Amino acid sequence: MIDRLSSIAVLHPRVVVATWAGVFIAGLVTAGTLFSTLDADLDGSPRLESEQVDRRLAELDPSGGDVVAIVDGAAVDDAVYARLEAIPGAESVQHTASADGAATAIAVELTADLPDGEHERSIDDIVEALRAIDAPQVLVGGELLLDEEVAELAERDAQRAETISLPIALIVLAVVFGGVLAAGVPLALALSGVTATMIVLGLVSSLTEVSLYALNVTIMLGLGLGIDYGLLVVSRLREEMARGAAHDAGIEPALRRTMRSAGRTVVFSASTVAVALVGLLVFDDPTIRSLGMAGIAVVLLCMLAALTLMPAMLRLMGHRLRARRMPDERAAGHGWFATLARVIQRRALPVAIAVALGLLVLAAPVAGARFDDLGAKVLPRSSETRAVAEAIDARFPHVAAEPIAIIANVAADDAELAGYLGTVAALAGVDSVAEPEELRDGTTLVEVHVSGRANGPESQRVVGEVRAIDAPFAFAVGGDPAEIVDFRESITSRLPYAAAIIAVATFALLFWMTGSVLLPLKAIVMNLLSLGATFGVLVWLFQDGHFAGVLGFDAPGALDLVMPVIIFVFAFGLSMDYEVFLLERIREEWLATHDNDHAVAVGLQRCGRIITSAALLIVIVFAGFAAGEIVAMKQLGVGLAVAVVIDATVVRTLLVPATMKLLGDWNWWSPTSSRRRQAMRAAGPVRAVRGTGRLVDDTGDVPAEGA
Repeated sequence: MIDRLSSIAVLHPRVVVATWAGVFIAGLVTAGTLFSTLDADLDGSPRLESEQVDRRLAELDPSGGDVVAIVDGAAVDDAVYARLEAIPGAESVQHTASADGAATAIAVELTADLPDGEHERSIDDIVEALRAIDAPQVLVGGELLLDEEVAELAERDAQRAETISLPIALIVLAVVFGGVLAAGVPLALALSGVTATMIVLGLVSSLTEVSLYALNVTIMLGLGLGIDYGLLVVSRLREEMARGAAHDAGIEPALRRTMRSAGRTVVFSASTVAVALVGLLVFDDPTIRSLGMAGIAVVLLCMLAALTLMPAMLRLMGHRLRARRMPDERAAGHGWFATLARVIQRRALPVAIAVALGLLVLAAPVAGARFDDLGAKVLPRSSETRAVAEAIDARFPHVAAEPIAIIANVAADDAELAGYLGTVAALAGVDSVAEPEELRDGTTLVEVHVSGRANGPESQRVVGEVRAIDAPFAFAVGGDPAEIVDFRESITSRLPYAAAIIAVATFALLFWMTGSVLLPLKAIVMNLLSLGATFGVLVWLFQDGHFAGVLGFDAPGALDLVMPVIIFVFAFGLSMDYEVFLLERIREEWLATHDNDHAVAVGLQRCGRIITSAALLIVIVFAGFAAGEIVAMKQLGVGLAVAVVIDATVVRTLLVPATMKLLGDWNWWSPTSSRRRQAMRAAGPVRAVRGTGRLVDDTGDVPAEGA
């Protein structure tokens, strides 16, 4: 596949570049309307009991959402409520005084099923009328404005991230390559992969709901991995050009050799990231699944761009792309990274123990981790919508506590229902049970109010106890507290399956690449250590609030419910990305020399610079998103940046050389039949020549250093 795609690109470079240019333009056009078609808050899985209750209530007692205002420092005249009720689209107006009597909360509920245009006009009219109230302070928010503000901030964060990341990445690439021409190629690859994925998201969103965050993830992951793959291919080509300068008449032979070696690395790298993201498709939650689909799409499209667009662009550039000066082959095992590897190999056991203990110390805060639905806390402190939500929590506790909703297939005045509700009212933590409200079709709604923080541990405990009560009629329990309970149970029940898929698929890919049984197992264990440290840092930063001022957020006191799963899977895939870069180069040297220690030192020396540069660039991209205003995306950006830093520094440069020294030749152990297949395959296009200590490719040429 690699040879076929790259051959087409080399033979018809203008056609390939023109095709990708068309894709790029189409992607930009799609991106212009994409934010309006994606959803800031997707419904949960229809298999969850709380979601079934929510949908049933939407059928029996539909609502168009509400706009909420806090009027502080002045009494609200009845004429204000009359004007609000007269606004087209306003279904009802409710109001209540704060505990101290100094403020009034007004909630205007919209009529359900309004056409989009009328719905937006109604919201605007209601907001305008609320802001016109004569009072020292009027804050306007509510669920409808929350979704709207999250969508606006997500779009703004994505634009800010691109504005910050792309110029800095171009400067770093220009420094790495010593010129702007070569630096522009990886950026072109990354942008092409991202815009192509936007077309895919546009098509998918026309068929089903897609999370708004999928676009942010597409940009974040696409820019990071696209630049990584471009860096890898261009670096390898410059080395191939230097090696082949004596006998190559043009760039084509060097380019073909590059795609056989670096192209193979790109395919394995993209495959490991993609199979990790497949784990997200196991979960029921539509938001998680849509992020997984977006991630898989952008990874595979960046890979396709690396195998087609990259060689086509490089073919057109020709020898304007300067070759890298190659070191003497006898000095290949020397240099800063090789020296570091040999120092570590002499102290392998102490280094391995020290690094593992250090990672475990960083992971310690995970023991006290809390996960919650952040709600309006995903917005910055400056947000008026967040200010309304916090004012409700602080000053209107009787309004803030979201009730537990029970729907029962029984009449409201049924004696059996009364007995059941008596048992509910006697539960510890229950403040009150509202009068049953008969809707229709023999269905009754009962709201249960619980003491303590809104949607907090107390209300979540009561959800479980209410569900455990035996009743002579069918009933279901929903409401916001139940949604959190169901979501958490859904995640924990599916997590083992996702982890198993990721582990098995990653093991299979790394085994296919290396022919080793122990190297894939070791890689998985090291990644888990790295991820534990990453989550420990996240808890320390976002839950405990350290460096909140520097990072520009107010500590929400918990990690977002969705983000830990997303960070785990994405960070695992990215860690394996660098594992592939390093192991592929070590494997090539092992096939040539069968000297484990030498192979590790040379492999680290020859790809250490690439891994370091790639990690720096991807951290720049993630830092651009960490500079955004939505706390959930900030957690994702910071989490992935921390994971990459830990992996590219501590794990790849310290733990890998130490553990591979301790395992020695056992690193390369595999069943006899697999070894025989591996030898016949000779690791793809590269094979060892018996007795010569050399590697040759299918053309008989000695492959260059690199990936």
